[in-house]
Amino acid sequence: MTTPPHRLPDVAATALDDGTAFTLRPVDPGRDRDLVHGWMNDPEVARFWEMAQPAPRIEAYLRRQVLSAHSTPYLGCLDGEAMSYWELYRADLDPLAVHYPARPRDAGVHLLLGTSRFRGRGLGARLLRAVSDWQLSVEAYAERVVAEPDVRNTRSVRAFERAGFRRVRDLDLPDKRAAFMVRERPA
Repeated sequence: MTTPPHRLPDVAATALDDGTAFTLRPVDPGRDRDLVHGWMNDPEVARFWEMAQPAPRIEAYLRRQVLSAHSTPYLGCLDGEAMSYWELYRADLDPLAVHYPARPRDAGVHLLLGTSRFRGRGLGARLLRAVSDWQLSVEAYAERVVAEPDVRNTRSVRAFERAGFRRVRDLDLPDKRAAFMVRERPA
């Protein structure tokens, strides 16, 4: 396997405001396949990610993400327990860039919270703030982080807003109508 030219650091760690340790670690497609497969096939996740597929297809998807030239897949862990899947990417190099006025080095984020016990507690907003802070700290030339959750996913849109993202407008993307969200680098 070759290493993609754009790669974020292998691990990020931070303490959340309640003292919980949150870390990101790179996805290992073989080792993490079944976990991510279970999450993608959860009806609440599948409704918006549209990746309720057999485990081998999820593994192939994860392998493509690992080899991507502009995206890095991670598992998010709370106190060592894997509980979320992240894709952190260069939005200006992504197909998304043709749908909005992309700026050089725009960072992007996709997130899913795994099992339902991590949803509906405000955790998504806290994690989005921590991860977007980290993205802006490691991508020195990035001025902002963008996201495009499905407009029907009102819980996700609210989490982005509580994390400091603002809804700029809605976008008609090939696979969904998305709320285009932006979090600017703090002044």
